[in-house]
Amino acid sequence: MAEVKIKLFANLREKAGASELQLSGEKVIDILLSLTERYPELKHLIFEKPEGESEVPVMCGSINVLINGNNVRHLDGLDTLLSDGDELAVLPPVSGG
Repeated sequence: MAEVKIKLFANLREKAGASELQLSGEKVIDILLSLTERYPELKHLIFEKPEGESEVPVMCGSINVLINGNNVRHLDGLDTLLSDGDELAVLPPVSGG
């Protein structure tokens, strides 16, 4: 299992009451599930409700998860493997001007 630094931004940071934390996991999905277990109010912001019988979590289309600056959607998605010292940033959609 890899020790990973998690960085939360905007409303995710506000709901969790923390901007950074350390979690362990083998894959991105492990980290996100641990995060939403620790902060249940983040679950509906990070994952879509599963449709039908499928219990497999699906990341919201508006959430961006980056590993060391690389979007996991361009890697292996939620199955992307992690290494010790990786930095995982979870970014919700933001607007402003």
